[in-house]
Amino acid sequence: MVTLNKIYTRTGDDGQTGIGDGSRVSKLDLRIIAGGSVDESNCYLGVACVHVDSVSRQLLEKIQQRLFDVGADITCPWDPDAQEDRCPRIATRHVTWLEAEIDRVNGGLSALTSFILPGGNAAAAALHVARSVCRRAELDVLRLQGEQTINPQIMIFLNRLSDLLFVLARDANDGGKNDVLWRPDSE
Repeated sequence: MVTLNKIYTRTGDDGQTGIGDGSRVSKLDLRIIAGGSVDESNCYLGVACVHVDSVSRQLLEKIQQRLFDVGADITCPWDPDAQEDRCPRIATRHVTWLEAEIDRVNGGLSALTSFILPGGNAAAAALHVARSVCRRAELDVLRLQGEQTINPQIMIFLNRLSDLLFVLARDANDGGKNDVLWRPDSE
């Protein structure tokens, strides 16, 4: 359990922040940028929660918990050979769970006959925003992965999460029946 008695510490006033192993890095470090994008994704899931039905809300709230784990995983330097690791880590089982949820939700959707535009109703629009922010978080993690060793399951998790958010948005649009279809300009 974490106890936060004081919200401001003044320790970041110089543009540095602490990471999971206790070391300090620039707030411009790719690890901090990636973690911030994951946090932003989590915030948009919170927005989506106020628009979706109770079943989807329960799922999104569970995903929010896992996204917090993703953020912790990012901020804790990763050593695949470490004997002891006190940081929460994203594992294959988390990805498998997302894949099962994608299959469950997608099984009830109408077939895609076109690309779709973000929108339809408030729930679908909020889920599409969360999806697009999740895709950006994935890119920030990819940049981080190019420079530092991180848990490879993080990338896979974020990729699957954006897929799940896509099918949840379609589900929110009456199972895809009210999706806004892309109509290419033929002129």
